[in-house]
Amino acid sequence: MLNRRHIRVKVMQTLYAFKGNESDDFSSNQKFLLFSIDNMYQLYLLLISLLLEVQKRAEDDLIKKQKKHLATQEDKDPNRKFINNQLFQILRENNALKHQIEIHKAVDWDLDSEYVDIIYKAIVSSDLYKDYMKTKVSDFKEDKEFIVDVYKEIIAPNDKLYEYIEDKNLTWLDDLPTVNTTIMKLLRKAKTTSTDSYFTPKLYKDQEDKQFAIDLFKKTILNQVALNQEIELKTQNWDKDRIANVDFVLLQMAICELLKFSSIPVKVTINEYLEIAKEYSTPKSSIFINGILDKLVKEYENDGKLNKIGRGLV
Repeated sequence: MLNRRHIRVKVMQTLYAFKGNESDDFSSNQKFLLFSIDNMYQLYLLLISLLLEVQKRAEDDLIKKQKKHLATQEDKDPNRKFINNQLFQILRENNALKHQIEIHKAVDWDLDSEYVDIIYKAIVSSDLYKDYMKTKVSDFKEDKEFIVDVYKEIIAPNDKLYEYIEDKNLTWLDDLPTVNTTIMKLLRKAKTTSTDSYFTPKLYKDQEDKQFAIDLFKKTILNQVALNQEIELKTQNWDKDRIANVDFVLLQMAICELLKFSSIPVKVTINEYLEIAKEYSTPKSSIFINGILDKLVKEYENDGKLNKIGRGLV
């Protein structure tokens, strides 16, 4: 679920908030970093469980209509295609997912049922739904394509849901694109034979990624003085007040990665931090950062400081 760029973003945010120096205790900040990353899984469970709640809401709505005093023939014999959607059923019967939702206590949708109603009403009023419900039967392929389209076109871009997520946890807004991408991939590739663990993906690709987050955070702090000196030598003609704080943190991280992470290619490091700067800093930040890093890399190459291991890493 979590890629290296998003790990770098999480480290950047934690370093940005860190007010100490390399001699101070930063254990609480490291805990916050790992907590912030782990919290992404909560967001995943919240959104995947929303699909289940929408299906449940549709079923409750159908039962109410059947119990009406003046129920119509359509109320008595409704089209159950949406409720019986096969991908919904797979999610509903997934014991591993059910267990994760229970132990993480991601959200109590009963307390926030208004947002379930908002999504449900947006779905049933859509052309997607009307076209899907023109028939009463479907195969797994059609059911899956419908849910994928619903998530992509109705759930993911919903403004009310976005505000709800923002109110729940501010850091989730940065996680939302990654989590939405993960859910879309899982829905698209789902099969009738998917295992129970399919909808409970690992947060980290492997243990190395988790260690990368810890090491990048620690090494950047523990080498602050040296890193700051490198930056200051290359920004002597710049007014320090004009350098965005985010840019300074990104430069610290990038230089640390160039010098302290021998297995990461130089080009990967530079490209990653330029992309993060484009998203999180000023319009000209990526140009500024690229200029500083380009000069430093040339110096490091000449001085033999880039101790990269493996072919094609420089």
